[in-house]
Amino acid sequence: MDFRLDLIENKIEFFEAYDLKTLELKIDQQIENNKALLLDVFAVNHQAVFNPKTEKMLYSAVVHFKAKK
Repeated sequence: MDFRLDLIENKIEFFEAYDLKTLELKIDQQIENNKALLLDVFAVNHQAVFNPKTEKMLYSAVVHFKAKK
């Protein structure tokens, strides 16, 4: 039986929330979690749209993590 350890080089995660503070908390928490995997933030994209069903803004973000060099 082989046992292999491979490093994660790229990881993309998606987040959404109905307010910016909650979105920021979710992203910050995942940044801390990914530090244990030796991943740093490479890029962040975000967007806001109005949800007519809930009559609220919906904020979303995509965070691209890359391995530390």
